[in-house]
Amino acid sequence: MAIPEKFDAIRPYEVEEIPIVLGELLADPQFVEVLQGLGFGSGNTEQMQQLAKCRTALDFQKAFVAPLIKKFILEKHCKGIHLDASQLQSQTGNYTYISNHRDIVLDSALFDVLLVDNGFTDTVEIAIGDNLLAYPWIEKFVRLNKAFIVRRSLGIREMLAGSKLLSEYMHHAINEKQQSLWIAQREGRAKDSNDRTQESLLKMLAMGGEGTLIERLKALHIVPLSISYEYDPCDFLKAKEFQLKRDNPEYKKTPADDLENMQTGIFGDKGRIAFVMGHCIDEELDQLAEMDKAMQLKSVAQLIDTQIFSNYTLYPCNYVARDLLLGTEKGGYSVAEKTEFETYLASRLSLINIPNKDEAFLRERILTMYANPLINHEAATSSQKS
Repeated sequence: MAIPEKFDAIRPYEVEEIPIVLGELLADPQFVEVLQGLGFGSGNTEQMQQLAKCRTALDFQKAFVAPLIKKFILEKHCKGIHLDASQLQSQTGNYTYISNHRDIVLDSALFDVLLVDNGFTDTVEIAIGDNLLAYPWIEKFVRLNKAFIVRRSLGIREMLAGSKLLSEYMHHAINEKQQSLWIAQREGRAKDSNDRTQESLLKMLAMGGEGTLIERLKALHIVPLSISYEYDPCDFLKAKEFQLKRDNPEYKKTPADDLENMQTGIFGDKGRIAFVMGHCIDEELDQLAEMDKAMQLKSVAQLIDTQIFSNYTLYPCNYVARDLLLGTEKGGYSVAEKTEFETYLASRLSLINIPNKDEAFLRERILTMYANPLINHEAATSSQKS
């Protein structure tokens, strides 16, 4: 199928391009150095030969990406991971999965692994910001891994055109390529885990397609996806950033900070991880057709958020954090589990080294990160019952 040329700069590589780009990657000294660091030998090793034989993105993911994730992340830094797809109407449909965002790199990568391991016939195309593409080989790698690029480093005048192009590509991928997609509910992670879908994201999604705002969103077949990590390896970095921004409103992260977050998120301990799919919201969208656009956007965001909140997987640390944060004794954990989390919290605070360290503030920030999923879950499930 011919892909319009206007998408060339942002789309994943097509089948005929993959052998060429893979050859370029295997000849890139930086990429080869990364491979060798991961245990792939140089020259004609069996692993390298298998990699060179990949002809599709799914081949590449199965032969290279998934084994690396399982060996270096799931086996070493995770105590268990599962996918619950019981609410999904059909595993063969094409959906736009909109999820909360916990880890810069791993959210979508782990999702792909789970899809393959749970009998889905294909993985998803992944929205990834160009701020993560520090080197040319990284862009080639992610586009081999079925990523499409969100161009964030655009001027104000170019931003609208870039958003429209992105939306048009997503509609093309769903309706013409018959390809499912993944995108986070907001730009960047919610540092306090208070996950809320940005209406600006919904506006972007509705720039492509045809018809009314509701018809354009329905064409994407949105499925909310809840991602729950028991422990966030970047919790202390997020707390640190909160104080730095509090003390200096002009503070901005550097590329080195982004790299530290990426590395810490990938190689830090995460405990248990759960991905839970909601149901496609097409039918609920029909009920919003008579509203004005502003109320439609607000209502769609609430539909997505309610499913994400309701489908969180909660762990003892969430309950302990809520009680420590609010001074309550609602429970949901054992004495040993409370002691374990308090020890964990102290260890995370000890990792923060900044001028004028405000330990009480930093403690409150980390507790909030772990308490908010529980607080939002209880509010969402309570409203559904009433």
